[in-house]
Formats: sequence, structure tokens, C-alpha cells
Amino acid sequence: MLWKAPAKINLFLRVLGKRADGYHDIASLMQKITLYDELTFTLKPSGINLDCPGSDLPTSRDNLVFRAAQSIFAYTNYPSGVEIKLTKKIPLAGGLGGGSSDAATTLMALNEICSLGLKKSELMMLGAKLGADVPFFIFGNTALVSGIGDQLKALKNIPKLNFVLINPQFPLSTKMVYDNLNLRLTREKINYSIPRFFALGDVIRELHNDLEEVSLKLHPELNNLKQMLLCHGALGALMSGSGPTVFGIFPDEKSAKKAINAVKKEVSSPCAVFFARSL
Repeated sequence: MLWKAPAKINLFLRVLGKRADGYHDIASLMQKITLYDELTFTLKPSGINLDCPGSDLPTSRDNLVFRAAQSIFAYTNYPSGVEIKLTKKIPLAGGLGGGSSDAATTLMALNEICSLGLKKSELMMLGAKLGADVPFFIFGNTALVSGIGDQLKALKNIPKLNFVLINPQFPLSTKMVYDNLNLRLTREKINYSIPRFFALGDVIRELHNDLEEVSLKLHPELNNLKQMLLCHGALGALMSGSGPTVFGIFPDEKSAKKAINAVKKEVSSPCAVFFARSL
């Protein structure tokens, strides 16, 4: 059975403070988009087998998908096994949440396929133990995310968005970006009121990412990619998560696809360029 695991972008991301446990409190608007990994699940008598064709991803405990299957089977005392094929289309370590989405999709898929009967809250609890972004992918399509990513509030009526994403095809470690964040800015907790998003202009006005300054210092070429999107009609452009993927928001699909053609001709280094809509 085939399941699709969507990517996400952060329409805004503010780091509000560093916690005693080493994590950071954040406020973010996270949005699922129509860029997907694909997972196929086939039940078998015992064991967990994971195959990741076309990639060098690990296929055992070092892979979140494998751990997600292990965790839901252990939690429910499920006696049988599963064979999973993961086909990666979301760039690795790209700030798009691909690994977290794969893990969340595994939990949801096995809950349904194996008739385990877990509630969404239980799946999110299992997901939180796997990674900070995993509960979001179980929760819904658009959410205001706070705490360390564990506090989620559904956001409805946000306008439909058209995106062009550029991934420069090098990974960027989330840990490294956070480690290089100016901790002077995050030593004291910042109070931040969540803005309202009723129209496209509201979304454009609020585009912001506290991690962007760090990632742009590590890789100045990312700013060139942002400017390229703006030059080709993006209403606003931003880096997603800890990067390095950048995205532009376009007024419609036609202008977005026109920009893709222009960007592909202009980029000098290998880049993956995608069109996506908000889910």
C-alpha cells in the first residue's frame, strides 16, 4: 500500500529562548506542501525490513522510519512484521522535514493497515519521542507551533499558496545552525504574539526566520537564490527551517512555473527546483 509523506516549510520561525535542557523554544507557522516522499508498506509474518532505493540512507535503527515502525509495534504488542520501501523525493537535511514526515506517515500508515486503533493523540505522543517535528505531520496541514515543537494549534482560513523551492543540493545540519545561533538573542525568553493570516499580503508581511542569518553566513550563496526568486516575480522569499532550501511565494501557478524555467537557466551550481502548493 502506497502512502505519500509531504514536506513542510516554515512561513515564519522565531527562536524565543534556550531551555535548560539544551532545546530552544520556538514560535513557528508550519505548512505542509505538495512535495512528497513515497512509502510502500507490505505486511509480513515477522520483523521489520526497510529498503531505501536510490539513496544511501541507513535501513535500520539509524533511520526514523525503522524506529517509528519499531515504536508502534512495541506500544501495541503487534505480533507480526512489515516490509517498507522508502522512495526519497524531498531533499535530505534540507529544512523541509522529510525524515520527520516519513516517520509520521509510518506511524499513521501502520496504525491503519494493521488496525491498531490508536488515537491521533497517541500517535503524536509516539512521534514526539522520535523527533520534534514528527507530531506536526500527524496533527494537520497548517499549524502554529510553539514550545520545542510539541505545542500545536490548528490555523484555518490561511490563503492557498504557490511556491517555488530551490534546494542547493548540499545538506545543512540543524544542530550546527542552532549551535551557531547568537545566544545573546535567546538567553532571555522573548514574548511573541502570533500574527493573523487572512490574506496573501499577511503571509508575505510576516515571512521571517531567525535561523536564516546563521545559515546565510555559513553559505552566502543562499541569499543569491533568494534574490533570484524575487527577481523572477516572488512576492516574498525565505529559507525554510534551518535550511538550506529557500522558497518564494508567487501570486499564481503560472507565474511560479515561469520563474522555475528562468531559475533553471540562471543557477550556476547544481540545484533542485520544485513547484509546490500548500496543502
